[in-house]
Amino acid sequence: MTSTSPAKAHPELTPLTLWIMTIATGLIVANLYYNQPLLDAMARTFHASKAKVGEVSILTQLGYATGMFFLAPLADMVKRKRLMMIIFVFIVFSLIITAASPSVNLLIVSSFILGVASMIPQLLVPMAAHLAKPEERGQKIGVIMSGLLIGILLSRFFSGIIGEYFGWRSVFYIAAAIMMVIWAMIWIFLPEVEPDYKGNYGGLMASLVELIKNEPKLRLAALRGALCFACFSAFWSTLAFLLRDNFNMGSDVAGDFGLAGVVGALAAGLMGRLSDKTDAYKLSGFTILLILVSFVIFYFSAHSILGLVIGVIVLDAGVQATHISNQSIIFALRPEARNRINTVYMVTYFLGGSAGTFFATQLWKSYQWTGVCAIGAILSVLTLIIHFINHPPKTQLQKRTQ
Repeated sequence: MTSTSPAKAHPELTPLTLWIMTIATGLIVANLYYNQPLLDAMARTFHASKAKVGEVSILTQLGYATGMFFLAPLADMVKRKRLMMIIFVFIVFSLIITAASPSVNLLIVSSFILGVASMIPQLLVPMAAHLAKPEERGQKIGVIMSGLLIGILLSRFFSGIIGEYFGWRSVFYIAAAIMMVIWAMIWIFLPEVEPDYKGNYGGLMASLVELIKNEPKLRLAALRGALCFACFSAFWSTLAFLLRDNFNMGSDVAGDFGLAGVVGALAAGLMGRLSDKTDAYKLSGFTILLILVSFVIFYFSAHSILGLVIGVIVLDAGVQATHISNQSIIFALRPEARNRINTVYMVTYFLGGSAGTFFATQLWKSYQWTGVCAIGAILSVLTLIIHFINHPPKTQLQKRTQ
């Protein structure tokens, strides 16, 4: 038998705590995306095919999903800050190995380990939901998610510039130094949160199955999120190839597109406030439509930088706003199981991202940019169909607003 302890008093989510969590989230999650603008440079370093170096990005995302699945649920069972401190050791270790890799195969392995260890943002987001007042939960999640999304996008800008002028290896050495600073910030400023779950690790993991079976809102949000992130990853993992082939541009320009995405990310941050006041299902229908529109723009912009920039803004706004809306839904389900709920959602989410990267890099070999746009459009349409098929009946919507 397992049980949960009575609700404990916990620290408040002060502005300082919120900003430390936001900065840490953005800088840690950046580790997952440094490699995307650098894939072309890595391929040239190791004389490998684009499909082979595409495995670096795929395995990083699969590692992230693995870390979330096996480690994130522990935050319902053990002290969260202590868990983060231990995981940070592996982040720094894997970044150094990635930077020093003498072969593409070791690079792939170290990227997987880096993905596993960089799951700490998936401890920080549920922690913010736990500390926030219920009426402000969507807003606070939106702040941290804006940090996460800006970290994702600026990571490409940073790695693109550094990689172009100092070599791709230097990106990961610098990232290791940044992680040491973040480790100190979390150790000094973050409060400790006591666990609610009483039981063993086996029971903890088994409860994931129970959550999937008994929470239809979680299943829908996870599937919707996975398909949206597959679209996102399909674009970003092949953008460097398009810029090299069609524009003869390097990793620095691929990274510059992250700056355009920041506009979309900031717009998505506003969705946290909206999700506290409006129906999240209706909001998601609109934001998913933005993703489809973005791939139409991309298709007609294979030789237009301006068109690609516009498409990036639309894509990132759509994907990230859908993600925030999904999280507002799932974090309202079971307060005592937020880390496990987030595990189910985010593991599915990043499996979708890995699938998007895989299909896009494989389609590139035969169909180039047309294949990438096709897979993005198909997945967007599929997401819309699933969303509207599972949209709650009008009577349920009316009850929720009463």
